[in-house]
Amino acid sequence: MPGAKAIGEALARRLGVAPVVIGTPEPPLNTGWREELDAALPALRQIQARFDDVLASGAVSIAATSRCAVALATLPVVAKYHPSACVVWFDSHADLNTPEVTTTGYLGGLAFAGPAGLWESGLGAGLSLDQIVLVGQRDLDPYEQDLIDRHGIPHVKPRGDLAGELRAAIAGRPIYVHLDCDVLNPGIVPTDYEHDGGLSLDDLRDCCEVVAEYPFVGIEIAEFQNAWEPGGDPVSPDPLLDALEPLLAVKPRSSRDS
Repeated sequence: MPGAKAIGEALARRLGVAPVVIGTPEPPLNTGWREELDAALPALRQIQARFDDVLASGAVSIAATSRCAVALATLPVVAKYHPSACVVWFDSHADLNTPEVTTTGYLGGLAFAGPAGLWESGLGAGLSLDQIVLVGQRDLDPYEQDLIDRHGIPHVKPRGDLAGELRAAIAGRPIYVHLDCDVLNPGIVPTDYEHDGGLSLDDLRDCCEVVAEYPFVGIEIAEFQNAWEPGGDPVSPDPLLDALEPLLAVKPRSSRDS
């Protein structure tokens, strides 16, 4: 998506690090999850190899990704090198459906469930449900809500004590962050999916300040559209990146999680 490119270029200007670009733009298939996954697998495996190189080096990983489905490739590598880390999943959805229960057939709705070992994507797993921290979800399917309730998965809802609840859910663990921009309230940044009652940029920054208190593994920023309508004027990602600044300034810790 052009939005991922825009975020990558903005991050390069801020951080002074040239981005490594993986994949080439392709039109959406808009088919079922199986066909979409098969088509994406070559690029997803390239992304997985890149993450393996970055995390093996002990570096903090900062990635601008297109769709949430990229997490099928990234999170198994996070689990490999940081097995005690929790994944803080900022999203209006939980993306914890499986192929057997999905009502839409959308690959992105399965993105977190694969790395959590709920279905076999072909890209690995490694996460357990007790490593999941959900933030900002307000469009949950019945299967996902039941999973959250049965396993006591922390769900930090918008409009609550975000900082306090997030700090309690993290419980001192290393953190990897997944950010789907639709966790924000509609109208803040362009996204494909809009659900009222989301986070503000101030809320997001408050959460990032909490995350920055703990060992930080990395962040992937997904689902940013760089225009409000197709062919429209580009929208700067800078306000979003300003909210993420507490994490972008984090340097690798001297000791690595194991």
